[in-house]
Amino acid sequence: MSVSLLAVLVAAIASMIIGSIWYSPLLFGDVWMKLAKLKFPKEKKAQQSMMLKAYGMGLLISLVTAYVLGHFILLTEATSAAEGAEIGFWIWLGFIATTQLGSVIWEQRSLKLFLIGSSNMLATALVMGVILAVWPS
Repeated sequence: MSVSLLAVLVAAIASMIIGSIWYSPLLFGDVWMKLAKLKFPKEKKAQQSMMLKAYGMGLLISLVTAYVLGHFILLTEATSAAEGAEIGFWIWLGFIATTQLGSVIWEQRSLKLFLIGSSNMLATALVMGVILAVWPS
């Protein structure tokens, strides 16, 4: 058995959708930008170029994450939505949340910034885990 590349693509797209909503003004975008001290260029063309690069890199990161998570799904033989979400949760807790928490401890980043980013990654890991577990082989 191998990881379905179509499932990986769908999971990565789902991740991008979740992130787009999560970091939009509808949810946490304004607070996140302020806490992260982000500033966008004023020129529209520069903004578009920056966003295109960011989304391209974001998609690449999501593809790698989904592919690796897919291997964990295969190794654990998870085949239901609940099992996929559980694997996503444990991966998030053991590798993502703990790593991101290091930035709060060592870089003195805001706990609020950590919570926004880490909860986004939790939602993403859960959804990716579900998609990858239930996708037909």
